[in-house]
Amino acid sequence: MTQLDVLRVFCGPDGGRGNELGVVRDGAPVPQEASRRRIAGKLGFSETVFVDDPERGQIDIHTPSLRLPFAGHPCVGAAWLLDVPELVTPAGVVGARQDGEFSWIEALPEWAPERTLRQYASAAEVDALEVPPPGEWIYAWAWEEEAAGRIRARAFPGRDDGVREDEATGAAALLLTAELGRALNIRQGLGSQILTAPQPYGWVEVGGRVRLTHSGLPLPR
Repeated sequence: MTQLDVLRVFCGPDGGRGNELGVVRDGAPVPQEASRRRIAGKLGFSETVFVDDPERGQIDIHTPSLRLPFAGHPCVGAAWLLDVPELVTPAGVVGARQDGEFSWIEALPEWAPERTLRQYASAAEVDALEVPPPGEWIYAWAWEEEAAGRIRARAFPGRDDGVREDEATGAAALLLTAELGRALNIRQGLGSQILTAPQPYGWVEVGGRVRLTHSGLPLPR
């Protein structure tokens, strides 16, 4: 029987928070895109990963409403769970490595879905934001300590599928890193942490802590 693992990706320093991720380790029994989207919708996570080849690290990423060629926290979580040196996504081959308590991926900014990066004057302004209505995908951010690369951020997907705010979003962090051209330490959502670092030739590393919360759950019918 095809089963589901649930992870939390980009956990805070205390191991809490992080963005929940569903991983279907054997995607073969659910080959159709519509069926995968239906399962992702019933699970209600911001993204769900279907593993099509665990040895090659080939994955397929779905939100409750669409399929994504690449996404940050699903890749970080899947790389940690599968323990592979790379992931094969429709966008391209994502490098992966483990470094102590952190799981890292390396990707190109152009693989990330389009996001509006909206800077605010202070972390307090970001904290006070109301969730906007569906429409634009907004990554709201402000410097907490610019000299140290510390950022406060919140993410509003703008989708009408029940996910009003993302707790932690690696793709948006990747785009912000590429725009600012420096390593970042991002505090997002209610206490998640995302680390990033620019790499040669336009690549960007994105990393964070991953925790397994449930293993071997049945898929929703």
